[in-house]
Amino acid sequence: MAFAILATPLLIGGERQGAISPLTPTPTVTPAATPIPLPPIPPHPPLPKFNTPEYAIQAFLWWDFKVSVRDLDLIKDMGFKWVKQIFAWRDVEGIEKGKYDWFRPDTVVQMIEERGLKLLARIDHQPFWAQEDDGAVPLASAPPKNYQDFGDFCRVFAERYKGRIGAYQIWNEPNLSREWGNKPPNPAEYVQLLAACYVGIKSADPEAIVISAGLAPTGTDDETAMPDDKFVRGMYEAGGAPYFDMLGVHAAGYMNPPERSPDETEADPNLQARWITFRRVEDIRQIMVEHSDEDKQMTILEMGWTTDTVNVSYSWHAVSEQQQADYLVRAYQWAKENWNPWLGLMTTIYFADPDWKPENEQYWFAINRPAFPVPDFRLAYFALKDMEK
Repeated sequence: MAFAILATPLLIGGERQGAISPLTPTPTVTPAATPIPLPPIPPHPPLPKFNTPEYAIQAFLWWDFKVSVRDLDLIKDMGFKWVKQIFAWRDVEGIEKGKYDWFRPDTVVQMIEERGLKLLARIDHQPFWAQEDDGAVPLASAPPKNYQDFGDFCRVFAERYKGRIGAYQIWNEPNLSREWGNKPPNPAEYVQLLAACYVGIKSADPEAIVISAGLAPTGTDDETAMPDDKFVRGMYEAGGAPYFDMLGVHAAGYMNPPERSPDETEADPNLQARWITFRRVEDIRQIMVEHSDEDKQMTILEMGWTTDTVNVSYSWHAVSEQQQADYLVRAYQWAKENWNPWLGLMTTIYFADPDWKPENEQYWFAINRPAFPVPDFRLAYFALKDMEK
């Protein structure tokens, strides 16, 4: 194949919130406990549908509130109505079970609320006390040994912010082993985790929208990763359908324009892959239809094109800044014209973390460069601000 690295998963994580040192050794992890029956679902009212599309962007508001205020004002000025923010479990309940630090989450929720914006909260990153080994070897991202610990946290979190958080994303890219405690990805295990959190949130805030984790588009199928379509099928086979209100996906364009179809890239002798397109979303939608779940909407939790010329794992599919700007606008237009009404929220990555450097791969996906107090915009910022909404 033309790209030997083509089987590598899309790696666009690594956010510092909830992160641990990259020098942490890879441990041998005890296998997960035997699956237990899925819990009953609390009663909840019918949920409203999102428009196709609704406009969201992921930001990093946790550590430096001066930057957070500036960025939220710029996002509002763009005409975007939704902000996605990570709430790392370990940053709130990090010392021991039942001991909470609400200062930063309270501040973030209030800042977003004061600007009339809506909040999409991503919940993941386990506290080390919740790990299989009780935190002897801290893991960047791993499911807890007791899924109910996560469910309890989700309930307490949703109780505190009832009516103030519009939607919740439950975990991130569990189809990659590095997001699943260095264990092989397991859709049935993820469904256990998802169900525990879903019940916790719905028990506290029945009107909150719960979205399943976005999955990394990848062709790798081994102990390190599972293709996103295979993982979604596994979620349905494990009985996961009742435990999400909307199905989350990641929509990476790689080097392809947003209009290019999976059929075209599969037929391309240099690519031979369906997952390397923004319209991969349509393949995942078909799985929902096959499982009679088409009444639900889908949510794009991450979408973007990188301009990375530094990191070899990404430079092979880098686009120019002008292409990045054009493709993001055309992606929203494609959804509006072709994915109505089954696609709702669309989340661009990122408004940059203020500490990112060029050696951080996510630096190149962002629509601005880290700079304060004067912002340093890429062309994509102005294109998204000016596009018709």
